[in-house]
This record gives sequence, C-alpha cells and structure tokens, in this order.
Amino acid sequence: MIRMTTPVDEKLVRSLRAGDVVHITGVIYTGRDAAHKRLCELLKKGEPLPIDVKNSVIYYVGPTPAKPGRAIGSAGPTSSYRMDPYAEPLMQQGLKVMVGKGSRSAEFKQLLQKYGAVYLSAIGGAAASISETIKKCEVVTYEDLGAEAIHRLEVEDFYAIVTYDSVGNDLFEQGVKKYRKA
Repeated sequence: MIRMTTPVDEKLVRSLRAGDVVHITGVIYTGRDAAHKRLCELLKKGEPLPIDVKNSVIYYVGPTPAKPGRAIGSAGPTSSYRMDPYAEPLMQQGLKVMVGKGSRSAEFKQLLQKYGAVYLSAIGGAAASISETIKKCEVVTYEDLGAEAIHRLEVEDFYAIVTYDSVGNDLFEQGVKKYRKA
C-alpha cells in the first residue's frame, strides 16, 4: 500500500505502477462528463477553471445525498471512458490522478505517459465502503448539474488500485495475460 497526500507529488505519481494499492488523504474533486465538458469549454475560451487541477485528483462519481451524521451518501465510481475526450486539456493544466472504473482508450493511456499521470480504479460495488473514507463534501461549482456538480471532498485513506501507470503498464492487460490459458 502506498500513501498519497494531495496535492500529489509528481515524483510519487511517476513511481506508481499498475497493481499498486494507493490510499489518498487530502482534497479530491468529483467530476463526470457534463462537468468535464464545461471545464474544457472554459479552457477553450482561455478562461480560468473554477478549481485548481494542478497536481490534483479527480474522482469520476455522482455522489448521492448524505444520510444523517454522514458527509456523503453512496459514492461509487462511474464508467470512466466518457471522460476520455476531456482528458488532455485537463492534463495540460497539471491534472495527475484520475479515479473511476472500467477501461479507457489507447489514446488516453498514451496521454498518461505524455503528461506523467495515472488512472486508478475504485472498486465498483463498494460505494458504501468508499463513502466512509470521505470526511467532508461540498459543492464547489456547477450546482445546477445536481449529482454531477463538482464536489470538493476531504478524504482519509481513500483507496484505489493503479490501473494504468505513467510508463504504459495496464493492469487489465496484465490480468488477462496472467490468467489466460495457453
């Protein structure tokens, strides 16, 4: 297990390898495709982003409302491939860690290498357990998007697995090779 605090250290990010288990503590942001589209539209216009993505973590999630006494409701990852078209402009701004579920495009994996970033998988189906690592949740922008608004999460030992690293390793491919019958 590797401990990571935010803002993330670029050397640490570049040292991560597919299969590493990471525990993140600090501030991470949520974002899904509607929010990503808006962020990229701002960048296209030359306008500043409403959040600082440099050396940050974005978690692809649409959290549910909090239950009494909790910071957040269910907070399971969403399928990440929908964010692929928006990845490069955010990595150009310094985004280093993206967390979601499922496979990504070959182009996305090449961008991770180009920008020294990583993609982590959160465990689908473990939304209740993941929500226990979230200590504070607040909407920071795009409130009109409801669950797809960008939230600022304060997390402690938020756990995920490095799926694609910054040198081209792919945990999905490694797993298939390991268990494929000759």
